[in-house]
Amino acid sequence: MRRILAIVLGVLLLGGVAAVILRGGTEPTATKTVEGVIGSEKAEFFRDPDVVKALKAKGYTVKTETSGSWAMDRLPLKKYDFAFPSSSEPAPEIEAAAGIKGAQTTRPFFSPLVVIARSNAAKVLADNGLAKMTGRNSGTLLMGPYLKAAGEDRTWQQLPGSAAHPELTGAVFIKTTDPASSSSGALFLAATSNVANDNKVVADDAAIGRTAPLMRKLVSVQGALEQSTDDPFRSFISGSGEPLILAYEAQVAALVQQKQAPADMVVLYPDTTVNSPHTFVPISEDARGLGTLLATDPELRKLAVRHGFRPQDGVPEFTAATAAHGAYLNPELAGIRQVGAPTVKILMALAERAKG
Repeated sequence: MRRILAIVLGVLLLGGVAAVILRGGTEPTATKTVEGVIGSEKAEFFRDPDVVKALKAKGYTVKTETSGSWAMDRLPLKKYDFAFPSSSEPAPEIEAAAGIKGAQTTRPFFSPLVVIARSNAAKVLADNGLAKMTGRNSGTLLMGPYLKAAGEDRTWQQLPGSAAHPELTGAVFIKTTDPASSSSGALFLAATSNVANDNKVVADDAAIGRTAPLMRKLVSVQGALEQSTDDPFRSFISGSGEPLILAYEAQVAALVQQKQAPADMVVLYPDTTVNSPHTFVPISEDARGLGTLLATDPELRKLAVRHGFRPQDGVPEFTAATAAHGAYLNPELAGIRQVGAPTVKILMALAERAKG
């Protein structure tokens, strides 16, 4: 009787194993829990339940905290498994602060800078030659004319046509983040200083001296500076905030794909820009493969596009996903001059001079 029972149990066990195999295996479970510090613009990506599920299927549970990208090197980095700033420039400083050498950094995705504007502000800029509209909700910010107006301390009231929009008052400026701690603010200085330096990357003290007065005007007129792009972006979307806001294209692309864009939002691509390759810096061994996974896994690339990011070498993916939203976006970045950023030392010197 015992032998018969053992045989029956064995058959049932084998049947259960076969059923699991036929179903494609057991439910995937995470094998590594890693914690990282990221730029705030990636917080929604890592919170997305589909991203959490996709990462878990590959063996990762990821916990994150946010920080300005240029402030990450001042954090107690040993408590993190990785850092994920919004551009490549802070990565060497992060590596040095974390006491690691030769980290296998990866750049899973990137996002160019854009300026989001209220439709009334965009129209006034366009009517005065500071911008060029390419559609109802899209256009190009002409950096040369815009910086000339900023250097002359132009106000909205001095721009013909603004009288029809009494809400446009005071100095014409773009609300940015703190260039000393936030990647978007620093990269905006990189782009504007390039234009102010006869379309050349600022590379020495003499060029810093030539461009610093204008950089100072761009920053000082703003008053208090935000530490991350998320706060001014959310203010704009809620209907408050300034009429011109610096943002990442990813924030806009995610919004329009969710069909949540304000009706009066216009996306202006600066005609000179610095792309922002989000750079994954592994600190612990547990996180070493995560950056590569984010860059290469088809499902995670698809989810990155859903959150507005452009995967590396992923123009077709981004274009296909955002095809229905061409009224806002410039998938091919047509007509946009992309320039390099100064060295970290030069850029931080510019930021220091800009903040006074």
